[in-house]
Formats: sequence, structure tokens, C-alpha cells
Amino acid sequence: MKKIYEKPILIKQTMGMINKFQSGFNDQGMTEIDGVKIKDIVEKFGSPVFVFSERELRKTIRSYVQAFKAYYPNVVFAWSYKTNYLGAICSILHSEGCLAEVVSEFEYQKAKRLGVPGHKIIFNGPCKRSEILEVAAADGAMINIDHFDEIFRLEEIAAKRNKKIDVGLRINLDSGVYPQWSRFGFNLENGQALTMVKRLVKNKKLNLVGVHCHMGTFMLSTKAYQISAEKLLQFAATLKEEYKITLEYINLGGGFPSRNRLKGIYLPPDFSVPPVQDFAKMIGQTLHEKTNPHYMPTVYFESGRAVVDDSGYLITSIVGSKRLVDGKKAYILDAGVNLMVTPQWYDIPVKVGVDFKGPVEDSILYGPLCMNIDVIRDFVRLPPLSAGTPLIFHPVGAYCVTFWMQFIEYRPNIILITENNEIEVIRRKETLDDVIGNEQVPERLKKFKL
Repeated sequence: MKKIYEKPILIKQTMGMINKFQSGFNDQGMTEIDGVKIKDIVEKFGSPVFVFSERELRKTIRSYVQAFKAYYPNVVFAWSYKTNYLGAICSILHSEGCLAEVVSEFEYQKAKRLGVPGHKIIFNGPCKRSEILEVAAADGAMINIDHFDEIFRLEEIAAKRNKKIDVGLRINLDSGVYPQWSRFGFNLENGQALTMVKRLVKNKKLNLVGVHCHMGTFMLSTKAYQISAEKLLQFAATLKEEYKITLEYINLGGGFPSRNRLKGIYLPPDFSVPPVQDFAKMIGQTLHEKTNPHYMPTVYFESGRAVVDDSGYLITSIVGSKRLVDGKKAYILDAGVNLMVTPQWYDIPVKVGVDFKGPVEDSILYGPLCMNIDVIRDFVRLPPLSAGTPLIFHPVGAYCVTFWMQFIEYRPNIILITENNEIEVIRRKETLDDVIGNEQVPERLKKFKL
């Protein structure tokens, strides 16, 4: 075949200092995932394609459970559906003992369809309509109230059923991390949370059995969890002393970071992200110091990103390349921000899916969308690559397949590599029928002439 000619161009390359924190592009290609060759995956399932590792997912959730139970035995993990609601992923985590944590009617119904009993569902979120609240109340779900209007709805449901409903109260507080997540729940420091407790006690229709707090996402501060745990336990003590309320559970939410590279942080994840043992130790020691053998409430965690992110890969392929006006090398991929919205916040690591040779240079990675915002990596150092070369983004297990959208391109196959290195399709590639299945074209518009 005739070789492709590219006009020579001189570009100043800023190599940077190679040290223990940063060494440029990782020149080790990635040719397989869990023993399955990238080449074979692309040939059979096409490109792009999402790949999940069952082995990695199970290993991660087991490490979290083990780390926390070592310090406080009465710990229960719930799986955050909004992070990744693929049925296969949820089922794996439920088989590992995780409850379901949902924030909408859709997620609640999905958990029930997968076989999760209602009383094993934690129901959070700011938009719980009366219809689904009635179902959740009948199921005995753990409903954490987010705002005052939810109290009205639940009291109406309790009056209709002529039966008290067990509820939790979502609380926001100052944990030393700013900006403070004050949108959800009732504030602790200004007395709003305690006022809501007084309201519940006075009306006697709802039975307060727990408190919930989720401080934020990708939390790098172990101290923040210590502060949050201390404040919730002190709040529980106040309820016990003043209102004779003994809380059954304290929910510390999620927010633990994955080993992804957050934009704006200089250090790589190996140095910037605390290991799970650090979080477990800080929280566990606080729980032991602030509780006694006669009162050890169940402590729930709703970790999502930290559990699933490392198990997810996106294989995409180069469809073309060009030189931009400033001389930078640009590659066009067959996967864009329609499949990965997370590059807005993370410089997701990328590896070449074949063995390669050649010097690296500053490059930019675009997706296939006809939109200028479709940028996957605005800066990455890559060797010369030809069309058809696969690139692997990892970790991408969190939020990609819940934030993704059918825009311009079909959504691709998703496969699971089992612990036995076998491949199972857990979501097939979309077709035109899938996309237009819910559309209705009025009869008067069906006939036209061009």
C-alpha cells in the first residue's frame, strides 16, 4: 500500500521534568483486559465498546466492606444506582451483600424488578412524588426526607394508611469542605434539622428512625468524614436526651474518591487519593469513641464511584487524524462526550491498544460528534498512530453509562468479562428501532413529497 504523506512541521515540545510524580505518556501499551485481547474484543463486538471486569468489581467492594468492618462491625453498604444502573452491575453488587440506594421512581422500580425487597432499598433524592412514596411506605423502604413538602406528603400517606411510617432525615452540615453541599436535606448548624424533628414529634404520624448525610463527591478529606460522623452522633445523642428517640441507623452517604485523575490536581491518584483503609480508620475510630456497647447503630454507606470506576473500560478507535492550525496533532475517535461526560471533570488515563514505536508528541482527542465541545482529552502525549488503532480509557465505570445519551451516534455494546475470563453481553448495541420505538408520527405527517 502507498504510504500516507504528511507534510513536515516543526513544533516546540515542552517535555517537562521527569520525576516521581509525572513521567509523561505511559509508553506501555494495553493489549488485553483480564486476559482477553483488545483485538479480539473489537473484532467481535465492534468499536466503541464498554468493558466491565467482574473480577475487579467484586475485589473492590470486598475490600471496602472488609476495611470498614475491621473497625466497626455494624456496617452495611448500599449500591448507588445513579452511578451505574446496569442490571448486571447492580446484581453483582447485590450478590456481594449491598442494598440498593435509589434517588428516583425509575431507580426504585429497577431495583424492585431486579429482585431487591422494598425494605432493602434506601430511598433518597429531592423528587419523590406521592405515588412512589406510597409504594415505598408500603414496602417498608428506608425513606430519607429531603425537604418540608415531603413531610406533608408522607403525613398524608400515613393518615390514609392509619399507620405510622418509619423515616430518616437527611441533614447537611459543615464538615470543613467547601463549597458546602447545602442543597439537600436540613441544615444542622442553623437549627433547621432539629426544628424538623420537633415537627415530626408533634404530629405523631412519622416515626424518626435514622439520619442521613452525604457531604459531596470525590471527597479527598478523611477528616471531613470524621467531623460528619461526630456531628451526626451528637445529634443522635440530643434526640435521645430531649425526645427519647433512639435512632436505628446513621447513614454517612458516599463520596469516596476513585483512582481517577481529577482536573486541577497536580499529583497523580497514587499520591492524591487516600486509600480506603484511611477512610475506614478515621470513621471507624470515631464511631468507637462516640458510641458505647449499649448503643451501636447500623452505619450505612452508599459508595458508588469508588466501587465501580476501576472495573470499567472504554475501547474506542481512531477514525482519522489531522494537524490543527497551531500544529498540534488531533485524532478523531469513534466515541465522544455522548458516551463519556466525565472528561469534563477528569483527565481520564488513556492507553494505546497495540504495541507501538515512535516519539510522543502533544495531541488532542476529539469524538465523532459534529460539535466543537466534543473533546475527550485536550492534552495527551501520544506516539504517531494510524486510523483503526484502538485506545483504551480507564477508569470509566462510574456515571458514563448513566449520563450517556443517544446523540448523533448509537450507543454501543457493553460486555462483562467474568471471573472465568468469559465474555457476556450485558447491554447490546442500539438499533434504529430502539431509538425511534417510542416516537409517534401523526398520520397527516406521514406522507410528504420532496
